[in-house]
Amino acid sequence: MNHLLDNYIESMKDKIIHSTCEIINIPSVFEEDDMNAPFGKHTVEALEYVLALGKSFGFRTKNIDNMCGYIEFGEGDKMLGIIGHLDVVPAEKETWNTNPFEAQVIDNNIYGRGAIDDKGPVIATLYAMKAIADNYHLDKRVRLILGLNEENNWKCIQRYKKTEELPTIAFSPDANFPCIYAEKTIESLYLKQPYTKDASLYIENISTNDNAINVVPKFCEVVLGFDSSIDNMIESLEKILANGSYSISYEIIDNSHIKLTSLGTASHAAHPNLGKNAISPMIIILHNLFDSYHIHLPLLDYFVTYIGDDFTGKKLGIDFEDESGELTLNTAQFILKENILSLGFNLRIPVTIDYHRIKEVFKKYSTSNITVEVARIQDPLLIKKTDPLVQKLCAIFNDYNHSQLPPEAIGGGTYARAFDNCISFGPQMPGAKDMCHQSNEYISIDNLLFCTKVYAQAILEL
Repeated sequence: MNHLLDNYIESMKDKIIHSTCEIINIPSVFEEDDMNAPFGKHTVEALEYVLALGKSFGFRTKNIDNMCGYIEFGEGDKMLGIIGHLDVVPAEKETWNTNPFEAQVIDNNIYGRGAIDDKGPVIATLYAMKAIADNYHLDKRVRLILGLNEENNWKCIQRYKKTEELPTIAFSPDANFPCIYAEKTIESLYLKQPYTKDASLYIENISTNDNAINVVPKFCEVVLGFDSSIDNMIESLEKILANGSYSISYEIIDNSHIKLTSLGTASHAAHPNLGKNAISPMIIILHNLFDSYHIHLPLLDYFVTYIGDDFTGKKLGIDFEDESGELTLNTAQFILKENILSLGFNLRIPVTIDYHRIKEVFKKYSTSNITVEVARIQDPLLIKKTDPLVQKLCAIFNDYNHSQLPPEAIGGGTYARAFDNCISFGPQMPGAKDMCHQSNEYISIDNLLFCTKVYAQAILEL
């Protein structure tokens, strides 16, 4: 522990809280936009806010095509990189106790979208840099690299790497303490079938509120059309709903349309067991309902037979596991568009497993009506636990935390896998509830200050 740094950071407490609240107030959710704001105008607004804050500290700053940017201080050939992001996943106000984009301090916690992922940690890092710059002279450079598209496809970091200098060594404040030595492969995959409406019963529309592929869906709504008696439809539906424990309600629109609504609980796709999936039970209900009308939909049959409400892949036979943990599967998207019915899955695959095997298993059980498409793969990260970077960051955390915890493996994906000699480091404390991507996301002020102190010490030692 470093009492000089710790006391200096404590003196900036109110400023750290204020800056965290201000950046949360910018709703930097991805939006399709023009070339001047590739990921949406609010992501650019968030970048400009943090760059301006860094400049006020006397640091050098750069905005790179409104796609990413950096803040830097120090001199020398070698550079320590710290890689964070300012974009956030969407947040529905009706599921929050506060406005997700109006930060509030309640019971020593700062509530708001991005508080823990990744705006709070970015602010902690920036003030840690200030603490070092104001108290030490470095013969190396420290650069905070800021991405704006982490929650989607990382085009921000791809843009950075095209023209900008790469760090000598780096960490990303976007995962767990004590530090992360392994991150699973992330694969997004779709099952698709052509869809032709049967007049007796058909899917008119599907909505999941544009659920992101890396989030356990908390909402799924399906509008059905039919040409039979409304009484017969209700009787069939209620009989099916009575046979299981489903958080599904229905509403009669008119004599030939009915709306089904499934509610769940969102969580990060890396931890599907922490959420309650709204799509899975909807598909099971639809399968049973269509079956009662003697209508065969291969995609629904496939899901019920080989996936269902399981999130381990065991029904498919892909229950792989190694030292990084077990495979997890999140049913994230249910789409009807241009006469194509689709199901989107997000898988977190143990680091030693060949990801090509996943598609082959999905194809093994598909029929001629179903196609399997891989949308995106992010290669895994694996660094030896004995690596000096792993050992150093682990030791710094354990010193501040008065613990002896070993490095961890995770299913989440961070910018660490985009750079050599880089691992994730905090901000999630061991044993704390993971609020990443969840309603009522927050970071405790104690954790925010703890991160600032630990990151300052990491900058100094690295």
